[in-house]
Amino acid sequence: MEENKVQKKKLTPQQAQLKAESYCAYQERAQQEVRNKLYDWGLHQADVENIISELITGNFLNEERFAKAYAQGKFRMKGWGKIKIKQGLKFKQVSDPLIKLALSSINPEEYYEKLTEVLERKNQQLQENDPFKRRHKLIQYAFGRGFEQSLIWEILADKSLAED
Repeated sequence: MEENKVQKKKLTPQQAQLKAESYCAYQERAQQEVRNKLYDWGLHQADVENIISELITGNFLNEERFAKAYAQGKFRMKGWGKIKIKQGLKFKQVSDPLIKLALSSINPEEYYEKLTEVLERKNQQLQENDPFKRRHKLIQYAFGRGFEQSLIWEILADKSLAED
């Protein structure tokens, strides 16, 4: 039997550098994302690390900028809580100090408002009449979105959402 492997076109380091620059210019990227992409393009470790350092020097790649953009984007656009954002950044192999910095860039008042909005929207969608089950469903939903349990409890106590 013949092996039917599709041979990926390998790029030269110069080609990869240019392609990586436009890849990073398109949107903020984590170093590990770019590193993986460079390996996919058939480069060896030494070339990959050289290109990564060139991208950092040229300000195409900035892990702090990426972490903040990721946190803000997931919070504002997707309505994610800090727990889920932290998991996403860890998955992208962002360092713990940068994760802390990114999470601290989220405005606490906005965060509280976003969770309140998420809970109110979900509360309107729920068909459950039993207040205990309704409250449980709201807690589970917000927890699944990555919000902290203590804050969920606090908002539910303030707004008395589950009693509607």
